[in-house]
Amino acid sequence: MIFREALVSDIRKMQVVRNAVKENVLSNPALITDAVVEEYITKKGKGWVCEIDSLIVGFAIADIVDHNIWALFVDPAFEKKGIGRQLHQLMMNWYFNQTTETVWLSTSPGTRAETFYRQQGWNETGVYGKVEIKFEMTKARFRFLMNRIIQS
Repeated sequence: MIFREALVSDIRKMQVVRNAVKENVLSNPALITDAVVEEYITKKGKGWVCEIDSLIVGFAIADIVDHNIWALFVDPAFEKKGIGRQLHQLMMNWYFNQTTETVWLSTSPGTRAETFYRQQGWNETGVYGKVEIKFEMTKARFRFLMNRIIQS
């Protein structure tokens, strides 16, 4: 497994992963164009990918402008291998090295993503849109959680 920063040349493969997920499925995949993803990884923030045998199997994108986690997806065939956790840690370390602003994300209730973010220590702060759960993470909380992991 190779974890590295996402490149513009990775976007097509990242889109394959995004459209392969079984939960948090896009209602209209055409809305998230390659140009939109490029803007997020080159102007609004940064992205990371996990690559196995030249195949991108997961990716994450942090938005430093709007202070949110824009994406974290793992191909269903590669779940439960620690890929999401590693991408999350890379993304969050980068984010909090850039700013002290609280970061937020939203996800559908009752999904593996909801469980994952709770396990990573995110705090539920309410509802986003009509049905999604909104979570937040402060820099202090993230550092505390990382120190706890290192010490155990």
